[in-house]
Amino acid sequence: MHPSKWVLVFILAAFSVVSAEAQAVPDNASVAAGPVLDAAGPRQRVAIRSVYLVSCAKDNIAGTGFLLSNGLIVTNHHVIGTCEASELLVISSSSKRVTVTQRIFDEDRDLALLKPSEKLSGGLELAAVADPLPGTAVSTWGYPFLYNGYYPLLSVGYIAGYRDELRPGSKKVKRIIVNGAFNHGNSGGPLLIAQDNKVIGVVVATYHFFPEYVDTTIKTMKEPHGGIFTGAFSVTDANGKRTSLSDQQVVGIILEQFYEKTQVMIGEAISASELRHFMAERKKELP
Repeated sequence: MHPSKWVLVFILAAFSVVSAEAQAVPDNASVAAGPVLDAAGPRQRVAIRSVYLVSCAKDNIAGTGFLLSNGLIVTNHHVIGTCEASELLVISSSSKRVTVTQRIFDEDRDLALLKPSEKLSGGLELAAVADPLPGTAVSTWGYPFLYNGYYPLLSVGYIAGYRDELRPGSKKVKRIIVNGAFNHGNSGGPLLIAQDNKVIGVVVATYHFFPEYVDTTIKTMKEPHGGIFTGAFSVTDANGKRTSLSDQQVVGIILEQFYEKTQVMIGEAISASELRHFMAERKKELP
């Protein structure tokens, strides 16, 4: 086998670890949940029961969702993918499976509301404070990398600032910048003020530690005739000069990115104000 093929096998194996494929629920939790629950504080400990794993198996996507006190489950639009309500898999922290009868979504805000087929106990409230000050300690509970223990995992950080995401049609969506460890699978989880149970945002993204061209190259490699081992890749420098790359150079660039940029502590959440606006706009469709 060509040496670069061995390296490519390694890369693809690494990516399979973070894929959103369904996994079996274990017989016991893989982390000691007690100390983590204590760290969350008495008010937020109750909130954990309102956090759900949400999966669209058809699109091989999984993320997090949370129950509001009005009986609806909130998540991201990109978490539900192209799945219809009946195709979504929703599981509580106690391994209870919940079926969904309706989905309402907003692609621009990347938000979705799911109507469960039954009344669920618990539920979170939106915080009265619209925009907590930068430096405010925050946390989220979710299922990064489709972690499937009894309890969702805790991620902590602080608010670093705010920005407006410009969407098609000049629509601006307010996002909270968080210095914290958000990973694939945390999408759709509730952003909470530390040790509180009030929602200030909906986790939506983690910053990619690869330049865009690396992501494009990886996606191209996955295609049946995408260009790997054909010498079809090239780079363009700041002066516009294009240089062809060998297949081995392409693999080397990707491994270098893995080596140098694997620690990321920046994520984003959609402001709770956007969730309020979304629900107000679609009020007639809500139960």
